Amino acid sequence: MLIAVENRQPHVLQLLLKSKSTKSIDDLLHCLDNEGNSALHLAAMLKTYQPWLAPNAALQMQWEIKWYKCIKEHLPKHLVAHQNNGGKTAQEIFIETHSELVQNDTEWLMKTSDSCTIVAALIATVAFATMASVPGGTESNGDPVLQAHRMFKVFSTSSLGALCFSLTAVVMFLAILTSRQKAKDFGKDLPTELLIGLTALFLSIASVSVSFCGGYFLVLKDVVRDAKTIEYVVAVIPVIAFSVALFPLV
Repeated sequence: MLIAVENRQPHVLQLLLKSKSTKSIDDLLHCLDNEGNSALHLAAMLKTYQPWLAPNAALQMQWEIKWYKCIKEHLPKHLVAHQNNGGKTAQEIFIETHSELVQNDTEWLMKTSDSCTIVAALIATVAFATMASVPGGTESNGDPVLQAHRMFKVFSTSSLGALCFSLTAVVMFLAILTSRQKAKDFGKDLPTELLIGLTALFLSIASVSVSFCGGYFLVLKDVVRDAKTIEYVVAVIPVIAFSVALFPLV
């Protein structure tokens, strides 16, 4: 049990917990090593070997917190505040051993959020400018000239979506930049905000591409009539490239 906890082996842990002998499981959870460390102490220690491959730095800390909480849920309550031979609890060991990881994750998260905020703000600016300049112009009463065309609905809807998604991304990344960024925040809050921000950023880029294609075909529908397939393929290349780079992060 202690070796499985120390080496981050959730499958071995589940196998031991599902054993039919309840008494043997209780004995295993009460075990201490030669230094007085309980299973929670060993789960709190940061090890170089990690069976899970986190796609980014923030998720690495998230997995560490999840593993610590998983062991804490199965441990008897009187062992949660148990002190080892050095007089340290599991929580104190967790804070000490993960301080450098928290610092590195914070720096990575700050740089990523700062860069993505700039990109999202630029997309919001482009989306607002696109909505302000209606393809084909407007009539004397202010109605768009090409509003009856079906591509105009694609253009207007995608432009509004690009603006909304980009502003959502800006808000999420600003929330990360202004957060406390404590160790426990990496358990759920920060990864969730990062996931929402990156997803909104991806959707805003896709919406801008669709908006551009809609406006482009709306104005030059007669010119590009024979090359629609090629134009559509070329238009989705930036979205595909960004999605390939983005999905490993989320």
